[in-house]
Amino acid sequence: MNQTVSYYDEHAEEYCLATLNADMSFCRDKFMACLPAGAHILDAGCGSGRDSKVFMENGFIVIAMDASEKMCTEAEKLLGQDVLSLSFEKMDFQNAFDGIWACASLLHVAKEAINSVMSNLKRALKPGGVLYVSFKYGTRERISRGRLFNDYTEDSLAELLRNCGFSVCDMFITEDVRKTRQGEKWVNAIAKK
Repeated sequence: MNQTVSYYDEHAEEYCLATLNADMSFCRDKFMACLPAGAHILDAGCGSGRDSKVFMENGFIVIAMDASEKMCTEAEKLLGQDVLSLSFEKMDFQNAFDGIWACASLLHVAKEAINSVMSNLKRALKPGGVLYVSFKYGTRERISRGRLFNDYTEDSLAELLRNCGFSVCDMFITEDVRKTRQGEKWVNAIAKK
């Protein structure tokens, strides 16, 4: 994980520019539809802060976090509020959020650590809270351009969520919305505590 965080620290500005305008509205709308008005959301692995900004504009109360300090700095510029520099492994929230948005972030957690991280996320959710996750579609654990990636399929992601005590509400496949990544598939899930 340290190697992945270092990558984002070194490439924060470039990464934010490349992802800031990625249209995630389809996934965000599905997630927001599951939440009560004014819900508390944790944007776990917020990157540029793109999604946090939309949630805030829709009346939600958002805490954004990222393991990369440089990404936090970039997100703070966009959001006008503090962003927590915190890894999934070190987060210790208790029944604090109605929803957790983990868009393209948990894919950097090693398979050996994912169950522990999912427990942290579950503990952070209020009873009945909603979790959104997305992973690149596949079956491998790999290093690509200095970053760790874990890929999932519908079956392996459903199994992970069930084993960690979540009930799966929705699962769907999307294509990468970035023009330079057309044809890459993602598996997305919305689950409840």
